[in-house]
Amino acid sequence: MADLLIGIDSGTSVIKAVAFDFQGRPVGQASVPNAYATGPDGSGTQPMARTWADCAETLRRLGQAVPNLAARTAALGVTGQGDGTWLVDAAGEPVGDAWLWLDGRAAPTAEAIAARPGERLRFEITGTGLNACQQGVQLAHMLRREPERLAAAATAMHCKDWLYLNLTGERATDPAEASFTFGDFRTRAYDDRVVEALGLADWRHLLPPIVDGTQETAPLTAAAAAATGLTEGTPVALGFLDVVCTAVGAGVYTGDREAGVTVVGSTGMHMRATAAEDVVPNAAGTGYVMPLPVPGVVAQMQSNMASTLNIDWLLGLAADLASDLGLPTERKDLLGRLDRWIAKAPPGELLYHPYISEAGERGPFVDGTARAGFVGLGTSHRFGHLVRAVVEGLGLAGRDCYEAMGGVPAEVRLTGGAARSGPLRGILAAMLGVPVRTSSREEAGAAGAAMMAAVAIGAHPSMEACIAGWVTPLLGPPEPPDPDLARRYAALFPAYLDARRALQPVWRKLADLRETDDA
Repeated sequence: MADLLIGIDSGTSVIKAVAFDFQGRPVGQASVPNAYATGPDGSGTQPMARTWADCAETLRRLGQAVPNLAARTAALGVTGQGDGTWLVDAAGEPVGDAWLWLDGRAAPTAEAIAARPGERLRFEITGTGLNACQQGVQLAHMLRREPERLAAAATAMHCKDWLYLNLTGERATDPAEASFTFGDFRTRAYDDRVVEALGLADWRHLLPPIVDGTQETAPLTAAAAAATGLTEGTPVALGFLDVVCTAVGAGVYTGDREAGVTVVGSTGMHMRATAAEDVVPNAAGTGYVMPLPVPGVVAQMQSNMASTLNIDWLLGLAADLASDLGLPTERKDLLGRLDRWIAKAPPGELLYHPYISEAGERGPFVDGTARAGFVGLGTSHRFGHLVRAVVEGLGLAGRDCYEAMGGVPAEVRLTGGAARSGPLRGILAAMLGVPVRTSSREEAGAAGAAMMAAVAIGAHPSMEACIAGWVTPLLGPPEPPDPDLARRYAALFPAYLDARRALQPVWRKLADLRETDDA
């Protein structure tokens, strides 16, 4: 008897597959590391064939972990990293490696498009600010620099779309990715005015059909069944991109539109659910608006290019030093010390801008030259001060993002591995000035994809009903902010903004110097 649902979540560095029962309880999971490469030119690429092979291997491993998985699987849903460009030719073969969301090569093209007269109209239709991560900008950049790539392509896809093609043979994308890149979030459809504003009117044929994975599925092909160990014909739902599936799984929408979700992952996502008709695009032209798999409801989002990547960088420095001294350098050992390092330092002594990504920043401002830095260092500061400042920087960046969406909501739900840290949650609560809650759901993205599949096959009558069973019961109790710490951080936030604005011309000059050195 088919009594399980599978959620696949293909991230930048890891592909995960989780089997759930119809009540949302996980019964087994598997993962496989994925591979990507970065270059000094700002490139961030991933071999497409390897990504599909890793996905298939993940499902085979899940089959080893869950007895009789193939016969028990009622449906599977697939989600994956958003933005980026995954080109395939007419035969369904990759046209080179995929350009990822962290690829910064298209930054000059983003600036050029942003300066055109039609940019404000494009933003008001999509609700989404331009940045180098997006497929529309990357395609426009390829048209300028690598037109042969576009000439060889038949379809422009995203990560989950590529996996869906390999699973089902169908070329499609989801309403969220389609509308924030090329369409209107109100209609959940492509808008030719947006395509024209991007300079891609002659390449409109590259855009695949839009499929709502809560409404329809496609059968698993014989080839995919052989590769994954699953049963041919198993229904496959195309999930929305990973940030939407993660938001749904973490509780961005539980009937209370005053809640927000912050994803403390490699990248930092800050979002709040609202009715589509209530969205007012901001004056700065930044952020994202993405439809949720709930009729009429969208998520307003601002995204920091890097969140825990800042912690990874700092722990990398510690590992380098430990290695030179002959001490343990295992990541888990260093992470185990994180809370103690935070506790050693007083709050708010230093400022840190967490723009560690080589691609700069995209939320709540777009600047490809933005870079991370400490402000206020003195001889009395030690490593613990740096650690605390980096974590506080993540909270300051989060508040910056929420303020750009009209203010911090009444409650913020946290997800991502770093949210397990009690001191980190306390800092975020105080920095945002509202209670935070965490979900006991470990793999929110995979759960969101599996929930969509559950609704598509009628295992649940609607996403609201599925959320009521899968999400709401797993939310932990509210953790209120410490009032003294909240006051301290409220006083620190204006200094963070002043320093960020003052540093922008400095970042530009440093970027110009780097370009001169590369010439």
